[in-house]
This record gives sequence, C-alpha cells and structure tokens, in this order.
Amino acid sequence: MSFGLRLLCLCIFLLKNVKTDQIGYEFQPFPVLKNDNLLRAARGEVVDRVPVWVMRQAGRYLPEFQELRKQHDFFTVCRTPELACEVTMQPLRRFDLDASIIFSDILVIPQALGLTVEMHAGVGPVLPQPIVVPEDLKRLTPDGALSRLSYVGDAITMMRHKLEGRVPLIGFTGAPWTLMGYMIEGGGSKTMSKAKAWLNEHPEDSKLFLNLLTDAIVDYLEMQVKAGAQMLQVFESSAEHLSKEQFLQWCVPYLKRIRDELVDRLTKKAIPVVPMTLFAKGAGHSLKEQSELGYDVIGLDWTVDPLEARNLVGPNITLQGNLDPQDMYRDPDELRNLTTEMVHKFGKSRYIANLGHGITPQTPITSMEVLVEAVHKAL
Repeated sequence: MSFGLRLLCLCIFLLKNVKTDQIGYEFQPFPVLKNDNLLRAARGEVVDRVPVWVMRQAGRYLPEFQELRKQHDFFTVCRTPELACEVTMQPLRRFDLDASIIFSDILVIPQALGLTVEMHAGVGPVLPQPIVVPEDLKRLTPDGALSRLSYVGDAITMMRHKLEGRVPLIGFTGAPWTLMGYMIEGGGSKTMSKAKAWLNEHPEDSKLFLNLLTDAIVDYLEMQVKAGAQMLQVFESSAEHLSKEQFLQWCVPYLKRIRDELVDRLTKKAIPVVPMTLFAKGAGHSLKEQSELGYDVIGLDWTVDPLEARNLVGPNITLQGNLDPQDMYRDPDELRNLTTEMVHKFGKSRYIANLGHGITPQTPITSMEVLVEAVHKAL
C-alpha cells in the first residue's frame, strides 16, 4: 500500500472514531460531553434533572483552595493554566455539579489594558493607579490586549481535556459598567460614587470608556469560545448601584452590543454560537428589558421572586438562580427545604439552579452537599 493511500485510510479512521462537539482555538478534538443538562436547560430543551452550579464554586470556602493559595499569589493562579485548571476541578471532585466555570477574575481585562491590579488579603482587588480623569484613558493599551489574555484561552482548552466530557465548561467576563467602576474607584466600592460622578460629569468620555471595554470584551469572549468554552456568562455585578434609568442608559446598550457582535462574529466564521447568560445583580427592575437583549439565560439575585421573573421575561428565556448565599449558613434541614421550595417555584423547564450571588468564604462544605442534592431531588 502506498504512503498516500495509508495516509488517506488514517484520516478516514480518525474522522470515524474521534468524536468532537467543538473545536478549540488550537483545533484540538475535545472529549464528548456526557452531562449536557446545563446546555439543554439554556436552550429550553428537556433535561434529565435540574442542573446546578454555584458562582465562585472554586474558591475560598474550600480548604484545598486555601492550601493552594498559601503557595501561589491569586493572579499567578489565574495566569498559570495548570493551576487554574486544578482550582476549577476542585469543587467537581467534592460535589455532583452540572457545570464547571474556568477559574479566573473579571479584572484580568483591566490588567490586559495596562492597569496594575493587586489582590490584597482582607481587602480584595486594588488598582493603585486608577482612571481618575478622562485624560487617563490615554494610559489604556487596547492594542495587543487579547494576546495578553492568552493564558485564559490556554486554561480553557486544557480544562476541556481534563474534564473528559464530565460537564460543560463556562467562560465569563465582567460587563463594561462593572469594569469601568473598578477602574475608576481603584477597587471595590460600596457606593461607586466616583464612577457615577463620571457618568454625570463626563458623559461623552464615559461612552468612549464603555465602548473601549465592550470592544475588549467581545474579543475576549470570542477567544474563549474558540478555546473551548461551551457557555458564557457576563457579570454586571455593579448594576445595583444604578437606578433603572441609569441601567438602561449606561448598561443595556453595551450588553446588547456584546451579545450581537459576538454572535455575528462567530456566525461569520462558522463557529457554533454558545449559550450566554447575563447576570446583572440588583437590576431586577429591568428584567423585561434584559430579556430583549438576546441572551439565552437571565441570572437573578436573591431579591427577585421567581414567579414574577418568569412573568416578566416570558416562556422563552431560561432563568438562573437565586438562593440567598446567606441561606447556606442555615442548618441542613432548613437549607434543604428552602432549596426544594426554590426549585418548585422555578420548575424543571428553562431553569438552572444557582445562588443569587457568589458563595461566601465561610460557607460550610456540608451546605454545598445539601444544596446540590436537594436541587437534584426536588423534581
């Protein structure tokens, strides 16, 4: 048999025997997905069980995460694919979760744009040289920002292989207003007063800033999909600091741009479009408007009633949430009852169980076990 014929036979064999459900940005075949309940719920399809995952499920409440952090700086973990994958895998070893979410941070985008971001113990993220006046926008370096985020793509591709098809992998980003707030405030803020002042005092520069961040976010999410992310979540965590009118003016147009431009890019490149979740904490006042932006899933914080949310968004949007993270400190029986009641309110169709915000550091391990089991047994 000639070499050419042997090569042809090998190619045919590989095409028949190597199953893939998505091609990563390194064009590697990924293992076939075994538990696709999350993706089916996002698409409105029938599920075997209500899928559940938890925001910050890989984090400080896990003792193994704390041990790893004793050896490595927070952003070193983010920037080292092997470490990011290890942390991503930790909750999956303990709990019967229906999704993984790549370990990273929303503030890697400001870093890629040229700002220093440090994680201070007991304080959280600190940006020592924030954006103070419009002239400071010239310090940002959008050219080459995506290449400076390649470690996230590397971690996603590596994680897809490590998962061996066990559950889907979620990628994520901070939304423009939320990132803008951190970059102006110099870290987290209980009021976002400096960032809100920008909206009033520098409206045109605020638009410029938000558009710059939107451009970076679309690039970043496209890279994540190419790398192997099977679902995406956009965190507008600081929406709670805005009135409804401000949210509609300063968040909604950019959130819509993200969804529309990403879908357009992926479609033109014949890359499968993955489901997308929008989680705008504190924006329960605008659920109807959120449901019109094209996202497949709307995340709810714990202040929103599930029945009211369903009436507002209609039957064709999947809802995600929304147990109060503080309920995770209740005794197991009480937590089990609250979780079961929550799932009954949402129902089995078009629903993904989660908390109404990230899990907090002192949460008992047993509470995660109770939560996951209660969701799966509720219906």
